[in-house]
Amino acid sequence: MERIVLSLMFRDNAEEAVKFYLSLFSPIFGNSKIEWITYYGEEELEALRAVPQMSEEIMPGPAASVKTVRFRLAGQEILAVNGGGFFGKFTESASLYVSCETQEQIDLLWTALSREGTEQPCGWVKDRFGVSWQIAPSVIGEIMEGPDQKKAQRVMLALYRMKKIDLEEILRAAAEPRPAGS
Repeated sequence: MERIVLSLMFRDNAEEAVKFYLSLFSPIFGNSKIEWITYYGEEELEALRAVPQMSEEIMPGPAASVKTVRFRLAGQEILAVNGGGFFGKFTESASLYVSCETQEQIDLLWTALSREGTEQPCGWVKDRFGVSWQIAPSVIGEIMEGPDQKKAQRVMLALYRMKKIDLEEILRAAAEPRPAGS
């Protein structure tokens, strides 16, 4: 078990979300699978009902329903939790960053995640479960952390004009200076 694990808190569809993510990421990156699933027990739900300010509309459950799904996505351990009506409200302040090697990977992930979701600027997409993703080519990180900050600025200016990232355009921006506003 890893010491720090990302936890995604869903209302009641964690298992559905995990199966979707696995169907998408497994063929592209491999090393993606469900490690284990836990379920709510009646005694646990009764104890939760006794927690102050816990109401039926925000309770998870019912008994025997999925509580947690621990899984690996491209090798990264993640915990998906069905937390009831109090949870499942994701914002862009937390997102999953996916580093892609090819335009094909970017296109596949962008298309699948944005279906029934929302396309956003600069390589971001919100999936149908409300989880935000940044779908970016790995070369962006290399450029941003590299010694040539003028190149990094050209790449960022190109990126800011995009929704889904165009790797060719990013590489063109990195290769040579362009006049401002073009």
